Amino acid sequence: MITCEFEDGGKGKLRHVTVNAVVVKDGKILLGKRGTLANGKPLLEAGKWSLLGGFMGRDETLVEGLRREIMEESGWNVGDFTLLHIKDNPDRSGEERQNIEFVFITKALDKTGESDCEVTALEWFDVNTLPDEQTVAFDHYDDLILYQDYLAGKIQSLPYLGKYKNQ
Repeated sequence: MITCEFEDGGKGKLRHVTVNAVVVKDGKILLGKRGTLANGKPLLEAGKWSLLGGFMGRDETLVEGLRREIMEESGWNVGDFTLLHIKDNPDRSGEERQNIEFVFITKALDKTGESDCEVTALEWFDVNTLPDEQTVAFDHYDDLILYQDYLAGKIQSLPYLGKYKNQ
């Protein structure tokens, strides 16, 4: 959590802002297997598949942060952004910090770089053949199901706000 002092002298803990993406190309979704930090310390949920993305930088827009994170984690340039989901769940399981997460749908354009240490493997999954839920980090499986439901016409309006759990 970010601790700050407000104008009235009160102290509070603020949420972090994160961006993630359902990266698509030719009916497939690109997922990354979580690895380690640069110092070798395993990331939370290391070894599990996840959407590409991460924490916003202080002076970034949502799209700038998303482009940077996807390039760092996969080497792919992306474009054509659609906001899929805004997650503001204050009691997200498995994490002591609270994040406000913006999940986008974006198209993979071209690969010009390599993955950093935060991703040990990249794999394109058919949109209808996802990895098992237990092998997907955090609540990212719910975003994959939300994307499937959106493609199937079950979700009429984007972005989806709040929790989405295999509905």
